[in-house]
Amino acid sequence: MTMQIQQLRQLIVRQRIRLMVNQYEIRAAAPDGSEGPMLAFAQQKRMAFKEQVTLYADDTKQRPVLGFKARQVIDLGATYDVVDQSGRPLGLFRKDFKASLLRSTWHLEQPGLGTATGQEVSMLVAILRRFTDLSFLPYDFEFTINGNPAFSVVKKWGLRDKYVVTIHDPRIDRRLVMAMAVGLDALQGR
Repeated sequence: MTMQIQQLRQLIVRQRIRLMVNQYEIRAAAPDGSEGPMLAFAQQKRMAFKEQVTLYADDTKQRPVLGFKARQVIDLGATYDVVDQSGRPLGLFRKDFKASLLRSTWHLEQPGLGTATGQEVSMLVAILRRFTDLSFLPYDFEFTINGNPAFSVVKKWGLRDKYVVTIHDPRIDRRLVMAMAVGLDALQGR
């Protein structure tokens, strides 16, 4: 990944349909909303002792560019450390278990920037997803830092899960945003 990704204002995350493994394509969004070049390919590690996802430069999976891994094996409010290709920490994200009982809530922390808190926008959709078999419903997350918009993740209708990620705060590390967007899909049901 180059420094150019830090200039991006919108990303598209699309899940690939595969048995037994979650895979995701992360692409830059073109100004017209179409999908641009692939920035990363993510795959959730199979049968891992701890939840782990690696993001690669492309779908050949030859060059890891970042990843995230749970700190503990079983934790309802698990914390996931995000690292770059050299293993250097970029930040972390964690689920707020108590707040997530009615409406999923996540916290993303970036050193020097603080904490972005993201929550499902629609209480109605959140409740329907929990208490009915309508888990396919699209949902939106809005992340804020000190009440100011940081980024949003909007799940679109479709056969495959597709998310449009819009970044509002230019200071936020796009790699952390990519990890969080993949995490929302890969970990949301846990």
